[in-house]
Amino acid sequence: MNLSNEKVVHKEEKTQEFLQFRKLLEYSDIISHCYSLGLDKTYRTFNPDGTELLKADYENNLNNYKTLCEANKMDYKNIVKARQAHTDNILNIENIEKSATIDTTQNADSLITNKKNIILTTTNADCILFLFFDPVKKVIANTHSGWKGTLQEISVKTVNKMENDYGCNPRDIIVCILPSIRQCHFEVDNEVYEMFYNQFKKLGNVDEFIVQDGSKWKIDTVLINKKILEQAGILPQNIEDSMLCSVCNKDIIHSFRAEGASYGLATAMIEIV
Repeated sequence: MNLSNEKVVHKEEKTQEFLQFRKLLEYSDIISHCYSLGLDKTYRTFNPDGTELLKADYENNLNNYKTLCEANKMDYKNIVKARQAHTDNILNIENIEKSATIDTTQNADSLITNKKNIILTTTNADCILFLFFDPVKKVIANTHSGWKGTLQEISVKTVNKMENDYGCNPRDIIVCILPSIRQCHFEVDNEVYEMFYNQFKKLGNVDEFIVQDGSKWKIDTVLINKKILEQAGILPQNIEDSMLCSVCNKDIIHSFRAEGASYGLATAMIEIV
């Protein structure tokens, strides 16, 4: 199965399958990026209680990171990845220890840097991941936004932090939306529906992104993020959507809803070279 479309290209190199955005490839002299596909799984490095997983899982993760980086001419020792916890915490990354440590000990769901040779890394299995790039100020960000992150508007908070801390103009920022669960499969109960309705009724016609399906509701979190990003100053033409649903493409994209308890995690990376 090849997932290439007008926004992304599906590549296979050195046993690794991954996606890249056509728009970001125009800046390959400034940045590198990729989103892993295929059967290799990256597992959680920490249990929900904060304890580390077994060494075997860590080594499996590290091997997958190594091969993905090798396929994209990156040095895996430059990886920085926070502990994703569905927060709106955002970290500015100024340096990294060359220790091949996959995760930091800090809970954060968005990472920003303007430094070279730092690979900002996130993982997902249905949640939205965003890659941000300002080609003027040469600033990048990598953001994880599940439905809780969308409710907290972490994508907009990332743009605001890029503007406030790095002097970025939102009109210059390119935002790439990676594969995630889409409205066709994001079905929720009344409790979650009410949270989304109350948070985003400010956008106007909620029927554009929330539809009722029997006793459930289907929510278009991608469209919500597009709307709030545009309100934050991102130009519509600078929003690059992969247009890929993780559940619809479960044979090659990891999906919690499709895989269940044995789900794996895909990896998104971006680096200033």
